[in-house]
Amino acid sequence: MRNLRRCGASRAARPEGAMDSQLHFSKAALRRTLRARLKQMDPSRRASASAAACSRMSRDELWQKAEAILFYAPLIEELDIWPLAEAALAERKVAAFPRFDADRAHYGVCRVNDLTNEMGIGKFGIREPAGACATLGWDEIDLVFVPGLAFDLKGNRLGRGMGFYDRLLAGFRGMRCGVCFAEQVVDELPVGTHDVSVQCVLTPTRLIKR
Repeated sequence: MRNLRRCGASRAARPEGAMDSQLHFSKAALRRTLRARLKQMDPSRRASASAAACSRMSRDELWQKAEAILFYAPLIEELDIWPLAEAALAERKVAAFPRFDADRAHYGVCRVNDLTNEMGIGKFGIREPAGACATLGWDEIDLVFVPGLAFDLKGNRLGRGMGFYDRLLAGFRGMRCGVCFAEQVVDELPVGTHDVSVQCVLTPTRLIKR
């Protein structure tokens, strides 16, 4: 018992800066590991796994009940949910994507009605809605698909380190669904005070709900 108390006292006495530094290094190491894992994935495996995840989501009540959904435009190594955005428009759901506001250095939410003509390349080389697309408030969105380098079984998320999604989602109180390959699900992630979690995680093999 004395050893346990001594360890607990040591952690409590650790300066906040040291704890932040340890969190930073832990996350950085995990990002390197996950990026390397994703780069090793065969493109055909990535495509088939993405199709399986989209099919799984389309059969779930989360999808069926949602009338307005915020998607993300996938990077080449991310799970591709673009077919779900196409399906949403075909089913007359509201489809939205993040758009970067350079003046505020912040992402907002914009509605897209035409994926071919209303999406362009944004500041970070990511597809986003054109300037004419209408902005939406969080009260108009039912479900958000959230990309990440990793998710754990509690819904914690490891992003790319810029904090854009954490700031974007800070005001959203609806359903947040992380999206990733099965290889990106880990038992536990290091978490900071500003990290935004998700209520479920979609993978090609399962939909983890908590």
